[in-house]
Amino acid sequence: MSRVCQITGKRPRAGNKICHSQKHNKRVFNPNVKKKTLIINGRKVKMKISMRALRTLEKKGLI
Repeated sequence: MSRVCQITGKRPRAGNKICHSQKHNKRVFNPNVKKKTLIINGRKVKMKISMRALRTLEKKGLI
C-alpha cells in the first residue's frame, strides 16, 4: 500500500534517526494513512486518507 493521502497529498519523508551517541542513521517518517469509506454527495467512496485529514473533515462537518 503506497502511503499517500488522497486528500492532503501527505507522503513518506526521509530523515535521520539520532541515537544517544549522535550517530545518524537514515529512516522514513510514514504518515498515518488508513483506508476509509466516505460518503461524498450521497455516494460511498473508498479512499486512503491520513488520520489528520479525517479529523479535519470531521471538525468542519464535511463527513
